[in-house]
Amino acid sequence: MHILPPVRPEESIQRLTALLTPIAEKMVVVPRKRMTWTHKNQPQLFLFLDGELSILRASDGLLIVTVYHPHLFGIAEMIQPVRGHQLRAETESTILRVDAQKAMEAFRQHGVWEDVASLLSYHTAYLFYRDALVVQQRTYAVIRNHLQEMGQLPEETRMRVSILDYIQERTHLSRSSVL
Repeated sequence: MHILPPVRPEESIQRLTALLTPIAEKMVVVPRKRMTWTHKNQPQLFLFLDGELSILRASDGLLIVTVYHPHLFGIAEMIQPVRGHQLRAETESTILRVDAQKAMEAFRQHGVWEDVASLLSYHTAYLFYRDALVVQQRTYAVIRNHLQEMGQLPEETRMRVSILDYIQERTHLSRSSVL
């Protein structure tokens, strides 16, 4: 069975990005750089604009997802700061950093909590999608699902990332299991 990922809430992401860009600080992040959820002890949101950015599980470094299109991260951390995930740039990336308190004020002032909820529900749906790819699946199905997912990546990324690395970073399957 081919498992389909959830649909990105493009319009919500665009509205939130447009709202937060004027109050954000631009950062150009080098490849493999990890970002923390705070800056000067203040919680932050991150607007990913360009490059490749991965979300890693903090406990073991498992790669959850890599994004290639503009996206907003940190809303869940702003509301429930559990520090369960980290951000890592895979290529040189352009990211805007926004103080979470300023972002919350902007959300209230402009009445965009529906867009925030849409983005959070997308993130939740993506975690369920990812679990469907991996949890309680036979090794063959896990590998097949990740190969199908890899087929949807931008061509430049497919040419740069080995199949073995792609699957192992996302599943912790052994090399012998994948090969």
